[in-house]
Amino acid sequence: MELEVGSIVEGKISGITKFGAFVALPEGKSGLVHISEVANAFVADVSEHVQMGQTVKVKVLSISPEGKINLSIKRAVENRPAERAPASRHAPAPRKEAPPTYPQPFAAAPASVDQTFEDRLKKFMQESDSRIADNRIYAEHRSRGRRR
Repeated sequence: MELEVGSIVEGKISGITKFGAFVALPEGKSGLVHISEVANAFVADVSEHVQMGQTVKVKVLSISPEGKINLSIKRAVENRPAERAPASRHAPAPRKEAPPTYPQPFAAAPASVDQTFEDRLKKFMQESDSRIADNRIYAEHRSRGRRR
């Protein structure tokens, strides 16, 4: 079976480092599960989530031309169909609440979906620089009036 990007395979943990875990895959290949791809929660220590020799299901994220294989445990788990517990007859119905709204201090116009992070950051920096300049001018104007 040839490994393909997006496929889910089983492998054994063959090494644990502070930045991730190495997984021995079929056909004698090996790949790395980066610490950010071990679990959905924050992972401070990889060895708290996996042990040497443990069999895990991993999703192939990428295969570099040099043969390096990037893997993910959390994405392999996400792709499995959700197993739902039967609903209790006595459980209250979930309440639907409106999501909280937060103030948008620098939002002159709503951000469009196609704006990249860099575009939004650039706009934020321009608005911030403009406000700082206005504050300086105002402060200089006030301090000049006090000297007289």
